[in-house]
Amino acid sequence: MKTYKTSKASRTSITELMQPSHSNFGGKVHGGYILNLMDQIAFACASKHSQSYCVTASVNRVDFLNPVEVGDLLTLKGSINYTGKTSMVVGVRVESENIITGKKTHCNSSYFTMVAKDENGKNIPVPGLIITDKQGMRRFARSKERKLSAMDRDSKYESSNFKVNEFVQFLEGENMQLDLD
Repeated sequence: MKTYKTSKASRTSITELMQPSHSNFGGKVHGGYILNLMDQIAFACASKHSQSYCVTASVNRVDFLNPVEVGDLLTLKGSINYTGKTSMVVGVRVESENIITGKKTHCNSSYFTMVAKDENGKNIPVPGLIITDKQGMRRFARSKERKLSAMDRDSKYESSNFKVNEFVQFLEGENMQLDLD
């Protein structure tokens, strides 16, 4: 296995026609179906980069920006944005295309943290990332920042560290009522 790889070496994309069986009660393509496809592209991209089986550790922020219509072509693109010791962040971009007008619409971008596993289910090292341009460096730095922010947030709200009096003012004006024992 190589020690370092470019993101280009493992970029992955799929295009699929959205069918009535993919729709929700509102007649649009179901978000859960799109998430399933996103997870598949993240798996394929991470597995290509690491040359091993990968599992999804987390998904960072899934915002559905625009609905996807039945009959649209949905294209998902995945690329490695960040590599840690045993994990990778895969950026996934989703675009729909109206096959009649040719209009393409950005529907979603999300970030999947994938972990490489050996045949016994143990975490294994992944190749590092060779960054070749400003965009790659921006994506790597942004992923590192997102990782650090998550760790800070997790420790800040850990049950043993949480101090109610520090958050009373912060929660003022929210749609809730405090009735603490």
